[in-house]
This record gives sequence, C-alpha cells and structure tokens, in this order.
Amino acid sequence: MFASVWNFVKRHKRKFVFTGAVLGGVYLVGRFAQRKVRELQEKEASEFIAQTRRQFHFDSNQRTCNMTVLSMLPPLREAIVCQLNSETLTDLLKTRPPNKLEIWEDLKIISFSRTMVAVYSTCMLVVLLRVQLNIIGGYLYLDSSKQTPVAPPDVQQQYLSSVQHLLGDGLTELTTVVKKAVHNSLGSVSLKQTMSLLDLVQHVSWIRAEVETTSDRPMSWYLLADEENLLADQACGLTEDDAVTIRLLNETRDMLDSPHFTMVLNICLNRGFAHLLDNLAEFFHLPSGDHAPGCPPDRSADDLSAAKIPLAKIIPIINGQINTVCSEAPGRFIQDLLMNDQVKEFAASVYEAFSTPQELQK
Repeated sequence: MFASVWNFVKRHKRKFVFTGAVLGGVYLVGRFAQRKVRELQEKEASEFIAQTRRQFHFDSNQRTCNMTVLSMLPPLREAIVCQLNSETLTDLLKTRPPNKLEIWEDLKIISFSRTMVAVYSTCMLVVLLRVQLNIIGGYLYLDSSKQTPVAPPDVQQQYLSSVQHLLGDGLTELTTVVKKAVHNSLGSVSLKQTMSLLDLVQHVSWIRAEVETTSDRPMSWYLLADEENLLADQACGLTEDDAVTIRLLNETRDMLDSPHFTMVLNICLNRGFAHLLDNLAEFFHLPSGDHAPGCPPDRSADDLSAAKIPLAKIIPIINGQINTVCSEAPGRFIQDLLMNDQVKEFAASVYEAFSTPQELQK
C-alpha cells in the first residue's frame, strides 16, 4: 500500500510541487494582504484621530477669538472716545456759551467721525484677531508634537500685543482720515437742514469712498506697525524671541496684504455699516432687517426720502451709536461679524496654512 502511494507521489511529483508552491504563495499573499489591511486601518484610524484633534483645537481657537474680540471692545471704545470726545462739547452746550453754533458744528463732525471710526475699527479688530489667533493657533497645534516649541509663551504675548497698534497709532491715523472725509461730506451741511435716511446713506457712501479709495495707504496699514518702527524699538539688540516675533508679524502682514483678507474685511465693513444704517432707520420710523448696505428691504427711493429729521436732531442719535457698535455685550452687530460665514472660512484657511507641517505643504 505504501509502495503504491509512493509510486503515485513520484508519478505526480511536479503537480504536488506546483500545488504546494501555489498554496504557499496564496498563504503568503494572504498574510501580506492582512498586514497591509491592518496597516491601512491603523493609518486611517490615526489620521481620523489627528483630524478630530485638529478640528477640536480649531473650534476651541475660534471660541478664544470671539472672547478676545469681546474683551477688546471696551478698551477700543475708550480709545475712540478719548480721541473723539463729544461729551466735552455736549457739556459746554449745557452752559449756553456765546459760540454755541461753532460748538454744534464741531459736535457734528466729531459725532459722525467717531461712529464711522467705531464701525471701521471694530471690523478691523474682528478680522485682525482672526488672522493673529489662527496663525498662533496653527503653530501651537504643531508645537504640541514637538519638544522645542516654535511659539513659546513669551513670543505669543509679544506677538499678540501688536494689536495695541490698532488702538493707538493706527486708530489715530484712521481717525484723521475719517474726520477729514466727514468734514468734506458734511462740513457745509446746515444744522437746520432736514435729512432723510436716503440722505444719510449717500453721505455714508461718500465718506467710505474717500476713506477706502483715496487714501495713500491700504486699510491694512492701520492694523500693524511698520516693520521699521518695530526694529527701531528693538535698537538695543534682537533676542531670539524678538526674531521669532518679527517673523510672525511678517507672516501676518503677508496675510493682511492678500486679496482674501481684503475681500473679508470689505464684507465685514458692508455688514457693519448696514447694521449702523438699520439702527438709524428706526428713528425714521422705517423697518430694518438684513439687506444690502443702507437699503432696507422693499423700500423705494421715495419711501427712503419720506421721513426727514433736522441734522441737529440726527447728531445725538448718531453720537450714541458707538455704545451699540463697540458693546462688549454680544449684540446683533458684533454677532453678525463674529458668525459671518466668510470670516469663518477665512479663519479656517489661515489655521490650515499654519497648522500643516512644512514638508506636507511642499
């Protein structure tokens, strides 16, 4: 029996060798496939965990952005009121001075100027902090996987303190430009002249056109100090942290000079001035709502011109708008800016750019 089996094996030896090779190959291929599938699953799980962690970090960073904006509004309002102090003039008017008309003319320019500056600076603050906190947030995400951080705490503090330029020299320059534009638009308008909401819309448009298109500097100039000024402040010598801070600021300037930033800032300005005109429309007994800047929905030019108020009575109304625009309480004005879809998309693109390792970007 064994002899017959052995003879059978010898006769079909090649078949047995071939079958064994095939079975062995199938086994090895199966083991290889199992290993590859396991590696792929582990890689997908790792990428999912990393993406989830990254999304959580980004969402947390956006909440920080919102809270930072709200915390900066009171000092911003204080800085604007300090530069455009209408309260001193209103107190003088209560004493019935002989130059009453002159004071009213000054109050007209200051009231319109500080409300316009409030809208401009609030929109700028929202977008600037979105850029800065998402740049630093992106680096912090990368730092979490490194032993030597790119942005240590001292650098973060020094970098984020640059926002003070907007509340200082940048605000002073912006105030000068806006005040000049307001004077050119409203300086010759009599206090007794009645104005409709349409008239206000036109004046706001003229002021914006002069501020945004005829200035020698781009709007981003008001947001950060010149690099030369920063280097002059460090005349005693640059530390390693100073060099990192300057690099971060230069990267920020690149973002502020991008068409994407300009588009998002313009969207915020349009929304901001639309809300301002909505608030003013209530005093003209016209309904307000979400619409294009300065034009309540379904209203004709005749409707917008129907209700008129003397300019002297409009001045106190517009003078008080700063408390709505720069309110730390999250009202409709600031919420619309913080929750704007284009602002969110811009923030995401900034964070994506600075939270991706350089080797992956290449």
